[in-house]
Amino acid sequence: MNRTEPVALRVTNLTAGYGENIVLRDVGFELRAGELLAVVGPNGAGKSTLLRIVSGALTPREGEIELEGRPLAAYDRRTLARKLATVAQDNSVAFTFSVLEVVLMGRAPHLGSFHFESEHDLAVAHAALTRLGLVKLAQRPIQEISGGERKRVFLARALAQEPHVALLDEPTAFLDLRHVAEIFTRFRELCASRQLAVVATLHDLNAAALYADRVLLLKDGEAVAYGTPEEVLTADNLLKVYETPVYVGKNPANGAIAVLPAGVWRLQ
Repeated sequence: MNRTEPVALRVTNLTAGYGENIVLRDVGFELRAGELLAVVGPNGAGKSTLLRIVSGALTPREGEIELEGRPLAAYDRRTLARKLATVAQDNSVAFTFSVLEVVLMGRAPHLGSFHFESEHDLAVAHAALTRLGLVKLAQRPIQEISGGERKRVFLARALAQEPHVALLDEPTAFLDLRHVAEIFTRFRELCASRQLAVVATLHDLNAAALYADRVLLLKDGEAVAYGTPEEVLTADNLLKVYETPVYVGKNPANGAIAVLPAGVWRLQ
């Protein structure tokens, strides 16, 4: 983690909601180029709403969002799409497209007036398919692949977009252990090689501890803690948020924080 890199995304004093319902209150964080921020918390904490606001899909009631030093609202849609990619929890395609065609949709912000993909666009799409192990599925209809495979297709589409910032809402949902590790490994590689900045909402606290540079812990729309995994994922913080005792130790294999329900630990 290099705190000397430029700030890619800054969120300050964010308050937002739906109708009369306030979902987020005074939330803020700073994300630098090349960093991965994990947003964690129980269901209903406001994680997905936070990503919707940062993506520009939802207007906050109060607060500021800056993308690479400029207010988010100052970007036109095309320029914003070149800089910021979003992968929602649930993704659907109304028509029958192949996996390759869906990934090529990520190139739309970069296409010229006639909207024809170039050899470069095809190369970028194939590189994204390769990175996420989808080459063999390239010609398959998107509706005929599994939920986990579909999730990887939409992550590949985001990579093909070549963004500066990626917003990933539960990116490893429906994925098995092998693919969870592969997804985070690939995104960590992109953080290092392209200085990609990533915000990922997660339920898996151990994945957050292992792969994130910083963690934002939410409860009922408020930030309980923000900092490094060691600073945030403490037994006291997690008891306060999840209302259940946990054991927080070290994974002997890699030294990362390991979180277990206290009852499970006592049974060992």
